[in-house]
Amino acid sequence: MSAMPKKGAQSGADAGQGTALVLLHGGGPGVDARSNWITVGARLSASFRCIAPDLLGFGTQITAGEAADGRLQGPGAWARARARQILSLLDRQGLERVHLLGNSAAGGAAALALMAEAPERVGRAVLMGGAGTGPLPRAVPFYDRPTRESMRATLGRLVADEGAHRDFLDDLTYLRLEQARRPGAEAAFRSMFTDAVDGPPAVDLTTVRTPVLALHGEHDRVAPVEVSERLVGALPAGRLDVVPGAGHWIHVDRPDEFCTLVGEFLNA
Repeated sequence: MSAMPKKGAQSGADAGQGTALVLLHGGGPGVDARSNWITVGARLSASFRCIAPDLLGFGTQITAGEAADGRLQGPGAWARARARQILSLLDRQGLERVHLLGNSAAGGAAALALMAEAPERVGRAVLMGGAGTGPLPRAVPFYDRPTRESMRATLGRLVADEGAHRDFLDDLTYLRLEQARRPGAEAAFRSMFTDAVDGPPAVDLTTVRTPVLALHGEHDRVAPVEVSERLVGALPAGRLDVVPGAGHWIHVDRPDEFCTLVGEFLNA
């Protein structure tokens, strides 16, 4: 298992050569790009130019840009704001067309919004864990009981077998706990999962014609496989691979299989 990033390490790394692949991290409390992809970043960078930004509301972007004024409410608004964030990043770096790797309710949802808004900028996309297309969580993870024990339990649900990743999860708990307690983090997180009835509508999946591979862990305890089944059923060019023995964090439970599936699909 790769070592955890050092405290204060910069996220938004740009590493590797080849076709540009934008890695969009998940939406758990205290997440940032670097810690999200630590288990697979080096291997993906061997095949792609990997760009891994912190998304609005997390890491270095907790109160940046559109996240600063508190007007973003609900998953649809946040997904669209993050899509605009990534488009701005691509423009600054002079990237006309990239692949996307979107994790769960933050990165996956942002990827869908980006493909709907600017399909010409995306070649192919891999989406994980249902890409935020399932129902909102019944309770806000961690912040209703913001303790180390709560963070550790929240992270434990993301893997299929906690015992196989005990040291990794323990180290990650301390990092994520510190970041989740930064000023503005809780307010941003809660607003992401607000049921904003007057917010923007969900992305019309039937209009997303980009080739998409949906990856879902067989033992996902966050979102059932049916969420990704419905997702690919609505996408004109969607395909589903269920990864045996994996939980919500496929890239942690099965990093070799994960990188192989990603690489084969994006290079097809």
